[in-house]
Order: sequence, then C-alpha cells, then structure tokens
Amino acid sequence: MDASRHLIYWLGAWLLGLTASVHAQPYPLQDTPNSGGAGTVEQFDHNAYSLPLANQSMTKRLDFSVGNSFFRNPWVEAPSSTEARDGLGPLFNTNSCQGCHIKDGRGHPPAPGETPVSLFLRLSVPADPDKDAELLERQGVKPAPVYGTQLQNAALPSFKPEADMVVKYREREVKLDDGSKVGLQVPEYRIENLNYGPLPEDLLTSPRVAPPMIGLGLLEAIPEEDILAGADPQDTDGDGVSGRPNQAWNRATDSIQLGRFGWKAGEVSIEQQSLGAFAGDMGLTSSLNLKTDCDPKQRCGDIPYGGEPEVSDKIADFVTFYASSLAVPARRDMDDPQVQAGARQFNALGCAVCHTPRHQTGQMEGRAELSDQTVWPYTDLLLHDMGEGLADNRPEFQASGREWRTPPLWGIGLAQTVNPRAGFLHDGRARTLEEAILWHGGEAQTAREGYRNLPREERQALLRFLESL
Repeated sequence: MDASRHLIYWLGAWLLGLTASVHAQPYPLQDTPNSGGAGTVEQFDHNAYSLPLANQSMTKRLDFSVGNSFFRNPWVEAPSSTEARDGLGPLFNTNSCQGCHIKDGRGHPPAPGETPVSLFLRLSVPADPDKDAELLERQGVKPAPVYGTQLQNAALPSFKPEADMVVKYREREVKLDDGSKVGLQVPEYRIENLNYGPLPEDLLTSPRVAPPMIGLGLLEAIPEEDILAGADPQDTDGDGVSGRPNQAWNRATDSIQLGRFGWKAGEVSIEQQSLGAFAGDMGLTSSLNLKTDCDPKQRCGDIPYGGEPEVSDKIADFVTFYASSLAVPARRDMDDPQVQAGARQFNALGCAVCHTPRHQTGQMEGRAELSDQTVWPYTDLLLHDMGEGLADNRPEFQASGREWRTPPLWGIGLAQTVNPRAGFLHDGRARTLEEAILWHGGEAQTAREGYRNLPREERQALLRFLESL
C-alpha cells in the first residue's frame, strides 16, 4: 500500500468509524444512552454505581437491599452477637466488601505511608505443568508456601498480619507527537515485615485493585458462544490482535468453563468471584470455599469459627444477587460534536477491536431484567497480551503473565466521581484515562501509537468520548 492509498484508507476509517484492522471491520457507534439496556439508571453523582437495575421488580429490590447490607456492613470476629456476620479472619485484607469496592466502584492505591485496603497482592510460585497438572486445573496457580495465593496485611488483635505491602512510584515521561509530555507512574512493590517466615525466592506477585461492580449480571448473561466467536488466538485476520478466552475451574460444577470475571478472567461466575473474595479478602468460609487462604502453619484454626460455613448459602445468594443487580449509569453528552468525533476516533484507532462496544444478552432463568438486553460494555471479555510494561509475569489458568482480560469501559467517566482517588488499570497506577492509554502495549501498541501521534484536539475528543461513557 503506497503512501497516498494509506492516507485515504485512514481518512475513510476515521470518517466511517471503522477499525484499523486488515478487513476494516466496522464496529457500531453507540446510538442510545442506555448502556445497560432497560436497566440503565440516570445517576451521575457519587452514588452512580450503587443503584439497582431500573427494570427490576419491587420484590427483587428488597433482595437487593438485603444483599447490599451484607456487602456494605463490616464482618466481625467470632463469637459475636452479630451471628450473621461473624467469623472474620484471623488474616484478612479488609472487613467488608465495600472496603475494597468503594461505593461499588474502583479501589485505589495507598497514599505514601497508608496501609493498602483496596489494592492487594496475589501470590504464587512457578508450577510444573506435569507434576502440578491437577492443581493448575483446579486453582489456576500454585500457592506460595505458607503465604498462599494472597498477601493478607491485616489480622485480628490476637494474630499478626502476614506482612506489609509497600508500593512506591517513579515518574517516567512519554513524549507525544506534538511535543507535549505526559508523566506515567511506574510502580515498585515490596513485601516487608514478614511474620510467618521467609518468602520463596521464586515468588510470583500480581497487584490487583478492586474493579467496579456495575453491570456484572449483564456480562454474565452474554452467551458463551458469542464471546468465543470474538476470539482470534492465531490472529488469522492479521490485525495484530489475538484475543483468546481463559478457561477456569467451576467449583460449583467441578468442570472447566469460560472465565469472564476478574482481571485475568480467572472466575467463571459472579457467585464464585464473590465467595472467593470472602475467603481471600476476609478469611470467611462458604460452601464453595470450605478453606480460606490461611496455611496450617499460621494456626488460624486456633480461633472460633463463625459457623460452618461462615457465609451461609442464604447470605451468599443475597450477596451474589446484589452483585449481579447493580445498574450501569446512562451515557452523557452523546450529541456533543466533540464526543461524537471521539467515538469515531476510538473505532478508527482500533480500540474497539478489544473494547467491543455492543453485546446482546441471552435468556437468564428467573432474571427477566437481565435477559434479551442490548448492552454497550466496551469489552470482549477475552485475554490480550498488553506488553511488558503492564506484565505481572504471573500466569493464571490459561492467562499468561502478559495477558489481561479487556476491562469494560461503561461508566468509566464517572469512576473518579464515585471515588475521587480511583486509579485505572489493574493496579490503579494510571491517574488519568490518558495515562491508562499510554500504558497500553503488546496487542494494543498500534492503537497507543495512533493516539500518541494524534493532534491535540483529536486526543481531547477521544478522552471526551471516554468520559461520556
């Protein structure tokens, strides 16, 4: 393709809102403010992420409220007069779901000297694919000796936390094509003040910030075959993007299933993700997690339990229902010419190849409010190599140490309205949406470079589009 034809190709893509793929495959421009289908809500303040689906019945709203109380209120040490919410710890990261998912939104990295709450470290050690095959099939990782799969930096008064996680940043500048510069925070993580012996020399770590909770039920309602249809693991179309599904263990059915939740799509359902957080974040057992992340050498069995399991099936159902029923806020300023130009630019740069704009949900038994909805989450729910700059080098099920699931973008323009300290990307390192874009690498490098080379007004249009979501 000579220079003149190349210019015409890109100009046509910009005008038509097409992606920059080899096939110039079109992606739709959102034509409704109802990003979450009929359940979309018009709430744009600090409570924007905390409302039930607008099309939910009054009976189900009562269930939503009960689930919200267990999500929001703190769990306590057993035994306690608060029998429904006792059994915390003894090792944990926080004492409530809301402690990480602040106002049902994103968590944030700690300020200097502050104890991390909504950012934690996943742990593991390298596994032998043959010797550890069954372990990897069921857990996705090989836990670190004693310290398990997650560093717990809090404990009950009679215990010591596992250790302290310390994060520091250094600044790195990225120069844009017009000469302007953007500073990026490069995080450095350390584990200090170990209380349960040395860490293994081959320890693998992965920082994770709590993601937003909105629209999870709608994502769960997208048919598996539709997600798999978007996969292109061998990049057969030659566009440089090779999204692939993660396959994880379903503890409820004892089988392999498509993973769609978590930063690496390592959880197959909202229920499993929720009860996994109860076990890992708060040290609470459930029917899906009869054991927590506590190692016998840490003597967690020396304290009273809050029941067997501590999170009853009834409570688990309420929390799962709540997590599946949080509504997506409506888009704003869709008719603004700058926002419209930014939407076309988003497609032209190829962002929509991974951040797939539109999906159709299927039939969900007993959940009419989630069924047959046209939704605009801007994700393909697939894994993508995001380059060395974002790599955690810690595999999880089928995900490599460079791969992350495409995070949904709906509601992202309100993230820092809900939590002013919220950061972007898997560890919250990006303070702004522009920083998040400039961290993209690997399969997204072409899109990042396209953004870096845009004139200032076109970059601003793209950011305004993202802020409208």
